[in-house]
Amino acid sequence: MSEEHYRQQTLYQTGGSAVADAFHNQSLYCRTNDALITARIVEGVRDLLASDAPGELLARVRGWSGAPLADALPLRVAGGLHAIHLKGEEPALSAIYRGGMADVAAVLGDVVARRDAELLPWLDGPPQTNEAGRSSNFILAMLWLAERGLGPRFECLEIGSSAGINLMIDRYRYDLGGVEVGPADAALTFKPEWRGPPPPDRHIEFASLKGCDVAPVDLTDPEQAVRLKAYIWPEHHVRFARMDLAIAAASERKPDIVRMNAAEFVEQALAAPQAAGTTRVLMHSIVWQYVPVEQQTRVSAAMEAAGERATPERPLAWIALEANRTVHYHELTVRYWPGGERRLQLGVAHAHGAWLEYFAEPLPSAWPG
Repeated sequence: MSEEHYRQQTLYQTGGSAVADAFHNQSLYCRTNDALITARIVEGVRDLLASDAPGELLARVRGWSGAPLADALPLRVAGGLHAIHLKGEEPALSAIYRGGMADVAAVLGDVVARRDAELLPWLDGPPQTNEAGRSSNFILAMLWLAERGLGPRFECLEIGSSAGINLMIDRYRYDLGGVEVGPADAALTFKPEWRGPPPPDRHIEFASLKGCDVAPVDLTDPEQAVRLKAYIWPEHHVRFARMDLAIAAASERKPDIVRMNAAEFVEQALAAPQAAGTTRVLMHSIVWQYVPVEQQTRVSAAMEAAGERATPERPLAWIALEANRTVHYHELTVRYWPGGERRLQLGVAHAHGAWLEYFAEPLPSAWPG
């Protein structure tokens, strides 16, 4: 297969060429999402892995026992390197991040050799991929649900909340295909490139916004905020500006996040009383691949059981923006109850909110949630 094409790789594939394929596919994914610098970093690390370059970091990556694609292994390494760049201590590395045409593998090889110990902890957990731009998808889905008769007052539950940037969704303003939602004095405003018909123009509001994460990030802690910025692709300057505005909003009022795994959080939240006239909604974006399979099963079982109890006065919905690793799109899917479970794909979206395509006729969804 041509090097310009993705290599066939399942999300949970391990062993063999899984690591090399994950770095290859991640570089193409970055290029597809207008992240050339990040792509070159990933490719430089890929070339180092294929060489006999020494070091504990490279050895751990070469012998990765997990699923490198599901674990976002290339982005763990890229995040560590970006963090070093943000410190401003490596002029040669900075040249790459400015878009210079340096010998990337050689520069990275030197940095990795000297700062191996500093980079190793970045392998210990998945990237924190909070991105406020993805919240436009949640708003679209809620407008669509309200159009179908579900209560327009939403009790939102988010898993994988990270720093809780999308839990501040009620503080943002949106222009989605000409339909405007949110406060006039919003902390952030989003107007993604719109593709397709305008969404339903409905009034929606928020009863509550709560989330969980196994390692929540405190945006008001400067050190933690810098770590979160290291996961932002450096080409996407608007995302750094959004992050600063989100930090300011969190400093005024912190988002409601608890330290808990996804399964425990969902089970506990669904067991609590639900107010009449309120739609309870589980939501997440670019998170499902990081949730252990056993927890995925528990979340799905809990939602399906709650769906059986749902009524028109107390409906239930599940909104997900997740990557389809077969077609390499991010799909916006919705399931809702009562009246029988429905799984529908409302559209596809840019990974970081630059554009959103809304389908005139939603498609049946095969999303496994």
